[in-house]
Amino acid sequence: MSNAKRFDVPCSVQIEQSPEYFFAYATPEGVDIGPGDRVIIHGAPSHIGYGESVTLQCTATVIRAGWFGRFWAHVDGMLSLLQLFEVGFEPEECT
Repeated sequence: MSNAKRFDVPCSVQIEQSPEYFFAYATPEGVDIGPGDRVIIHGAPSHIGYGESVTLQCTATVIRAGWFGRFWAHVDGMLSLLQLFEVGFEPEECT
């Protein structure tokens, strides 16, 4: 990645592991993430105990995709969507 644009931004991280919820959200602040961009979260816990919920502020490194990375992310997304159509519309045989 010789000409990749990288920069650090503040990031809100929310993690919960309980009987009702099991999720982890990371929201980089003040930046829009586009197709093919990568985000690396620094300082977030890799796991929490069962029944716990954590909300914290961290730093995130955003690595912007180049034109080819954005193009490839778009093509890959369209191909994945087409696979859903393939599965969903198979003709039935009448006997």
